Amino acid sequence: MIEPATAPLSELILRLLVALGLGALLGLEREQSESGGSFAGSRTFPLFALYGALVYAFFPDVLPLAFGILVVPLTVAYGAKVRYERDLGLTTLMAALLAVLLGAMTMHSDQGATLAVVVGGIVTVLLSVKDPIHKFADRIEKSERRASAKFILIVLVVLPSLPNRSLEVLYGLNPRFVWLMVVFVTGLGFVAYLLGRVLGPERGIAVTGVIGGFVSSTATTVSMAGKTAQNETLYRVCAFAVVTASVVMFPRALVEVSVVNPALLPSVALPMGAMTVVGAVAAAVLYWRTSAEETVEPDELNNPFRLRPALLFGAIFAVVLLVSEYANQWLGASGIYATAFFSGLADVDAMTLTLSRLAAEGTVSTEVATTGIVIAAIANTFVKAALAFLLGTYRLGRLVVLVLGTVVASGVVILALTV
Repeated sequence: MIEPATAPLSELILRLLVALGLGALLGLEREQSESGGSFAGSRTFPLFALYGALVYAFFPDVLPLAFGILVVPLTVAYGAKVRYERDLGLTTLMAALLAVLLGAMTMHSDQGATLAVVVGGIVTVLLSVKDPIHKFADRIEKSERRASAKFILIVLVVLPSLPNRSLEVLYGLNPRFVWLMVVFVTGLGFVAYLLGRVLGPERGIAVTGVIGGFVSSTATTVSMAGKTAQNETLYRVCAFAVVTASVVMFPRALVEVSVVNPALLPSVALPMGAMTVVGAVAAAVLYWRTSAEETVEPDELNNPFRLRPALLFGAIFAVVLLVSEYANQWLGASGIYATAFFSGLADVDAMTLTLSRLAAEGTVSTEVATTGIVIAAIANTFVKAALAFLLGTYRLGRLVVLVLGTVVASGVVILALTV
């Protein structure tokens, strides 16, 4: 905390200017959007921020009282706004209270001032995208909103309450770590799902493939295979979507490794990066050979923030984690590789997270973990090729098998040279 009595005058003035700037930023946005009305605008918000900064700098003990005193005139002003302008929105009122807190944060410490700038920028952006947010909310069906709300609520309630230690009754599993990985993986898919909803149904096939790869590459493959069965001439554009969704799996796995075990990332990045590059080049060639007339409407992907799929992934991850540990104890590296292959047929994320965790604990070596993750990715890639061949047309299957076979071969070569 800054001591005004001992702090240089120049530092105090600089922090007051930061508070003034944050208040002005919020005030200009409120006035330009005409959301503040007669309630508060470009002059009032800087005063709110200065009020918070000065009170915290010289009278920090009375900040709660000063904040409470300010609530009274704000409530009166809000009541008048509701009566005369018929506007029940609380956004401007909350922004005004935040301006006071941000002003106080600038005087708290260097870290507080930095955080105040970051939060002020985020709040300004959030206030300025009112229309896009409302349009996006209108696109989400009620059932989807309910599913997301339930899952988020369960995350907030369940995650903190789970014990963060290995439990003998669960054969040594750490319940909080398992559930944290469930939240992490579904969160990755949910971000992609939100992007798809924001872009709307008019998004291009390239974006569809990328989003499908993060949400569900298997669902994307099945969907595209079905479309070629209905119209065989679409096999190139559908192959492009399948290949793109399959290739996205590799950088997604790298993201998971970097979060769970950053030390493993350089080793895994070489083979997975090679497959990503080869797959991206092949996808670009497919896209270049696709005529402008070949278009396909993407199917809507399911919201990954649903409870049943999340619980299913949690169960798969827990089983894979246990099987991998025992397979390593009984069979060594060969047991890990066999588990990776069969696990990868159904899900790459579970094996990627498992081996990243085991490598971080020293249970398996970096080489074994890297090889296992690549094996799981290769097995899952084979599944996509098989689905395209069995569910789609012969042309689609042949093209996808050729491209994904080349991708897998590049990964195997790099893995053999580096591990």
